Order: sequence, then structure tokens, then C-alpha cells
Amino acid sequence: MANYLDLTHRREIQALAASFTAKTEWPTWLLLLGVYIGWFGVLLASHWLGLWCSTLLLIPLVTLWLSLQHELLHGHPTRFPLVNKLLGYAPFAVWYPYTLYRDSHLLHHHDEDLTLPGIDPESRYLNQQQWDASSRLQRSVHWLTKTVVGRLLLAAPLAISRLVHDQWQRLPEVWPMWLAHGVVTLLMLGFITHYSVVPVWHYLLLVSVPAMSLASIRSYYEHRPHLRPEQRTVLNEASWPWRWLFLNNNLHLVHHDLPKLPWYLLPTVYRARREQWLARSGGFLVQGYGQLISRHGLKAIDSPRHPFA
Repeated sequence: MANYLDLTHRREIQALAASFTAKTEWPTWLLLLGVYIGWFGVLLASHWLGLWCSTLLLIPLVTLWLSLQHELLHGHPTRFPLVNKLLGYAPFAVWYPYTLYRDSHLLHHHDEDLTLPGIDPESRYLNQQQWDASSRLQRSVHWLTKTVVGRLLLAAPLAISRLVHDQWQRLPEVWPMWLAHGVVTLLMLGFITHYSVVPVWHYLLLVSVPAMSLASIRSYYEHRPHLRPEQRTVLNEASWPWRWLFLNNNLHLVHHDLPKLPWYLLPTVYRARREQWLARSGGFLVQGYGQLISRHGLKAIDSPRHPFA
């Protein structure tokens, strides 16, 4: 457990970890069951719901699935990585194999490397060399993605484009992962074709991509460049719809400091020592995603150039 926590706080967290809820992980099991039932249920009922009502239900379900996959790769609801992988392998969001997401995201948890271009796999910043090598169009796109509207419109297509480029170069070593992912994805798309009114192209472009775009709001400003690693990660006091959609990962510093803490305990741990967490973050506090949207819908939140990389 993190050594900066005082003894009382450590004991409080240990007591939470020893509770019936944490030991059984029933909230995560229930959520897993709910998302699976919801996804299959919406598609099977799509003949009655209609195409667009089904779409509007599937987008947040797939976004929630992405948040749930994040929970699985961090060791919930079981301590067995293979079991969690099987539970989270369903390619509801299509584009990223679970294994790729898991391995990349765990590298992101090297906090001393957070935001550093070329080192942190989830960095959204460029070093000076990358910036100098960028065209005027590329620089404009980088600035645009620093707005909420640009993030919503461009984050998913750009991420898919980078994924194709990077994985194609690594194909000789990653083809077994992509073969397995491709087989399962084709089975899923076959189910969609035969048992729903949702066309495959519609699911790929108008369900999975918007779900990725919605999920990108969480990561829009969850890290910032700072000389002190613990002050690079945000505390976002989001309202309940966002908290549920992102499984409390808006309290991102708490998650980074205590990555094994399950999603349903993050708010309790944060509220118990709110002032301490704020001090540790260096005041890196956002008052909900509404604040980000209202202030930075069309205004860049910071520069795409990393200040000291």
C-alpha cells in the first residue's frame, strides 16, 4: 500500500478491503452480468425497439463495457488474470483486443513516466522533435483534439488510425492476438447480423466509434505535465451519470495511487481524506465534466507540446 498514507488511513482501506463486498466482489459480478444481459437483450429486442433506439442504448452500454474491461485488467472481480481475460474478452467495442489494452494500460501505470511522449503509451502530448516534424495540418489537428468537441469528433478515428499503423508494423509478433480477436469479433458480428436489425456497418461506425468517443471524455484531461508525478493526475468530482459510466475512474489520482482498489470503493476512500488527496494532487481538481465541456468545448485546455519532455 502506498507509503505516503498515514496509519489511520491505511487501516481504513484495509478494513474496506476485508469487507464482505470487497471479498466477494459482488458489485463487479453484478455489473458484468448486467452489461452482458443488456447488450444481448438490446440486440435481441432490436426488432421491437427499432434501429435508432437500439443504437442509443448500445452506445452507453459499450462505453460502460470499456470501463468494465479497465476494472478487469486491474484484478477484479478475481485475482486470476486468465479468468478476468475470459470475462472481458468479448469485443463489444470491436477495435482493441483485450490483451493489447491490458498490456498497454499497465505500462501507463508507471507514474514516473506519465504524460511523457514515446514512454507513456496513453500520452496525448508531443515532444519538441515530434512537433517540429509535424505538418501545419497535423498541428491543427493536435490543437483541435485539445478541445472537448475536437476530442469527441476525432479521438476515436485517430486512435483507430494509430492502432492500425502501429500494429501493422508489429504484425509478425502480434498476429496470434489479432487472429483470436478477429475470430471472436466475426462471431459477434454474425450474431448481430442474424438476430438483430442492426447492420454490421452501423454497429462498427455508429455504435462502437461513438462509444469510444464518449469514453474519450474521461481521458480528455485526466493527466497534465508536471515535474512531480503525483501532481500529474486529476481528481474530477463528476456527477453520478459520469461516475457510473466511468466506474468512478474520474477520481483518477486515487486509482493511480491505489490501482488494486475496486471501482466501488474509490469514492469512499476519496471522501474520507478529500483534503489530503487534493493536497497530494497539487490542487489538480476539476468540478465535473460539465465544467470541462462549458469551458473547453471549443477552447484548447493546454498545448499539445509537452513542456519538458
